[in-house]
Amino acid sequence: MLRAFITLIVIATPALMIPGTTTEGAQMVMLVGLTLSVFIGVEYAAVFPGLVEFRDAPPFNRVRILSLFLSLFLLSIVVTAEQGQSSLALIVNAFGLMISRALDFPFSPMNLIIEQLPEGIDPFLLDKIRGMAGISLLVAVVSMIVFALLVRLHQWPARGFAFNVWVNLPTFDPTTGGDIIKRLRRDSRVNLILGFCTPFLLPVVAVLAANHIDAAVLSSPHTLVWGLTLWTFIPLSMLMRGLAMGRIADMIAQRRARLTAAIGADAPKSVAMPG
Repeated sequence: MLRAFITLIVIATPALMIPGTTTEGAQMVMLVGLTLSVFIGVEYAAVFPGLVEFRDAPPFNRVRILSLFLSLFLLSIVVTAEQGQSSLALIVNAFGLMISRALDFPFSPMNLIIEQLPEGIDPFLLDKIRGMAGISLLVAVVSMIVFALLVRLHQWPARGFAFNVWVNLPTFDPTTGGDIIKRLRRDSRVNLILGFCTPFLLPVVAVLAANHIDAAVLSSPHTLVWGLTLWTFIPLSMLMRGLAMGRIADMIAQRRARLTAAIGADAPKSVAMPG
């Protein structure tokens, strides 16, 4: 129940913080939040695994949900600030501007975001979007570093008990497709590559989609918050999954090596035949 409640609060964060949310918009957000919270509650309460990965290997999902909440919370603070108001929003936005300007070099994801903005945009709105993009990217990078340290220094997920591949990777079938270690490492590389490429692809896809449906993205605070959050959260999830699957592949390889060594040590010695 606690996980379901946290999920609902995280999804509803922008709607609760951004003023002027319409009744229909609030109802839609609550419907999506309730649906996801019920799904999470059922998944974690079930005896058998469903679709949620690494549910028995904390803090993988805790890092992700905390990253999502921080991004939505901080971006909602910035997007609700008006010029000359809200000292906290101005401080957060200024910090985000520092990050965005430091990372705004040719062919960078930040540069691609800025290049997709229309010409003649209001300077205050431009700085706000820059700051939001910088904050979102900073949250994702810090979350990635935290999880990488957990994998490297704390040997995640080995904590004195066996790792259940079926429970933590319910969509991964270890009995088909060849050697499980090779498959895990291949999937790890695919997720890492997609995680690095997605920040470059999402802005282009978002602009094309917005132009196709004629949506006013820049005039909608909710769209800005969710768009910039997903711009970094989706790659973060892919990168974390890639690191996690690579770590599991190493664990299985080490376990297999220990079992092979133990079997070799227990094997009977060959007896020399008399000449």
